[in-house]
Amino acid sequence: MDFDDAFANMAHIPGSDALPAQWARDGAAFRETASCLLDLAYGTGERERYDLFLPARLAKGAVIFVHGGYWRSSDRSDWSYLAAGAVAQGWAVAMPSYDLCPKVGIDDITRQIHRAIGVIAERVPGPLRITGHSAGGHLAARMLDPDLRATWHDRLERVMPISAVTDLEPLLQTQMNADFGLDLATARAESPVRQPAPDKAVTICVGGNERPVFVQQSQALAAAWDCACVVEQGRHHFDVLDGLRDPDHPMTRALLA
Repeated sequence: MDFDDAFANMAHIPGSDALPAQWARDGAAFRETASCLLDLAYGTGERERYDLFLPARLAKGAVIFVHGGYWRSSDRSDWSYLAAGAVAQGWAVAMPSYDLCPKVGIDDITRQIHRAIGVIAERVPGPLRITGHSAGGHLAARMLDPDLRATWHDRLERVMPISAVTDLEPLLQTQMNADFGLDLATARAESPVRQPAPDKAVTICVGGNERPVFVQQSQALAAAWDCACVVEQGRHHFDVLDGLRDPDHPMTRALLA
């Protein structure tokens, strides 16, 4: 199998060249009208920052959304608009950025997100929900590793990996690994599919029109963890996220259930 092609998303989505600019516009437009605190620190690094979007009333709890980009690109600001659904339902939504490969390794990013959630949990009381997309879906799932257990896990009620990379071993056979620097041991240690089944509620989501490897990896994690995998028909790797914009969409309702 050509794993470079298997994991390529943009090349197989018509009109994908226009998507990054659209995300940036939608994110900026949402920030202009939202009640938000921007560029908050969770560490000392330049990218160890997060944005916090607040509901009109006291928040029911916090949703943490972790962006994707194959651990090599993107930024929290591109995805601000995805906070709309949960904020409308009365939840605070935090979106952290993180350092990117090859400056750091994927295992370093896992630790950054773990630290970010700890800081966010101190700031926002109440229950926690964690979601993330693609590489961010991987990072969301990694937070359920019992070796990473922290005090905030007692408040964690649900995790929703969306179009997540759950098995990193195939990435060893991609050109991207020049940036990741993965070896077999690290790839296995960072693969959620190898983690024990968690004691938290998990809903896995993936688009029916995604590259087959993403559907396969989502279903493999659902089988390993004995949890639900929702395949949203007609959706590709990026528009599968659109449900988070709508407070009444099944994806938003499942996340906040």
